[in-house]
Amino acid sequence: MERIVLIETSTALCSTALAENGEIVSYRESSAPKAHASLTAVFIKEMLDERGLSPKDCDAFCVSMGPGSYTGLRVGVSTAKGLCFGSGRPLLAVGTLDTLVAQASAECRNAIHDLSGNPRFIIPMIDARRMEVYSAVFSPDGTQITETAPAIIDEDSFAPQLAEGTCLFIGDGAGKCSDVIRHPNARFIQCHPKASSMLVPAMKAYKEERFEDVAYFEPFYLKEFVATVSKKKLF
Repeated sequence: MERIVLIETSTALCSTALAENGEIVSYRESSAPKAHASLTAVFIKEMLDERGLSPKDCDAFCVSMGPGSYTGLRVGVSTAKGLCFGSGRPLLAVGTLDTLVAQASAECRNAIHDLSGNPRFIIPMIDARRMEVYSAVFSPDGTQITETAPAIIDEDSFAPQLAEGTCLFIGDGAGKCSDVIRHPNARFIQCHPKASSMLVPAMKAYKEERFEDVAYFEPFYLKEFVATVSKKKLF
């Protein structure tokens, strides 16, 4: 039996899932602001306790590698590394955009949009503030076509893909783009990536033994973190 803990903390939604034999058997999530550090480890313990398990009973721990929130990614990766070090189990990493692509079919079933069959392209979007997103273009089967990159969205964004057919924009950056990209082939689903949607890419990585170096693995921030100096007087 393959048992994998999945950790998704790259956006405002903090979520964890436990997979056994290719199925999600336990799940936790919270959208409470700035609660990733206090909830991630608690969620994992609750799931394992629920099944009468310890970290050593797991085969691997899988974390979202980004892009996404600097703080959120740090929390998820630090938690996953701690569990791997303590249990001696391997570390897996799944790209946040890959998770959204895997999530697209489930979200489509719940969305009000009629896609009239499979979209020509799936374009996951992670909010990077203002009109910028972290994004890439994928085919419906999950193959990544363009490199992951930051993009400032305007009315001409993704014009070549939209000219070819229906494009599904999905993620926490999709909603703000719907007011700018008005092409009739554009469809939008505003949502956060979920740990349960990491299952397929995580299982693929596990079967292919694409394990990360626990000591040296770092999240894929895409942009360097820039610290600012607070203007508030402390004294």
